[in-house]
Amino acid sequence: MTSTQTDGSIARFDLVVLDTPEPRRMADFYCSLLGWRIVQEDDDWITIRPDQSSPYGMAFQLAPDLVAPTWPDPAVPQQSHLDVTVDDLDVGEARVLGIGARPTGIAGSGFRAYLDPSGHPFCLCLP
Repeated sequence: MTSTQTDGSIARFDLVVLDTPEPRRMADFYCSLLGWRIVQEDDDWITIRPDQSSPYGMAFQLAPDLVAPTWPDPAVPQQSHLDVTVDDLDVGEARVLGIGARPTGIAGSGFRAYLDPSGHPFCLCLP
């Protein structure tokens, strides 16, 4: 058995996994943000994907003692963040705030940064 895919890559992308003290709240938030749905749910893990057969998705892992990033304060760095594309930043902002995002006040030409319900940064970006 070989550990290489037919295209020569070592692996295929599957999930971005975010630690959170509230997996269900995070799954609901990102399902609302991306239009995806929950495809697997356990006590400490929830996976969402665009549909059951999608080769990519996100998961939320229970981490009761998560120390959320304090970014943009550098005390606890952001470590990673997601960029998602919207056609209109004002419309996108109103909608993400409506599902529980918090603004950071960080913005630039073509993007605005927010925090999800567990404090992970993400950006709304223009195409």
